[in-house]
Amino acid sequence: MKIAFATTDGINVDEHFGRAGKFAVYELTDKDYRFVEIRKFAEGRDTEIEQTKDMGQIHESKVEKKVDRLADCKIIYLTEIGGPSAARLVKKGIMPIKVKEIVSIKESLEKLLATAQTSPPPWFRKALYETGQ
Repeated sequence: MKIAFATTDGINVDEHFGRAGKFAVYELTDKDYRFVEIRKFAEGRDTEIEQTKDMGQIHESKVEKKVDRLADCKIIYLTEIGGPSAARLVKKGIMPIKVKEIVSIKESLEKLLATAQTSPPPWFRKALYETGQ
């Protein structure tokens, strides 16, 4: 299954969902993980989403495009996410995971891998095996 990480440097989970200009995408199996790609939405911060925050449908449309481009991911790690954006992810079958402090992508992947190999919760097991892992 694919996992995305909101990141500014490709190394750490250190960005808010809406403002993230890029996401590092990895493929996780029950045996290992590998880097797939960086999905870029903007240079630096995603100012299109930030600048349209109070513009109703214009803002909603931009957020929806971001969600759609990440729809093949089953989990997205981030530092913050608004309620409406979190609901959009969940509706698409994506689990948003909010980290309390900046954490390395590698550390997050190692923990996910350990969970996959030991006792994954039902939603995680389903997502892992749904993609034929």
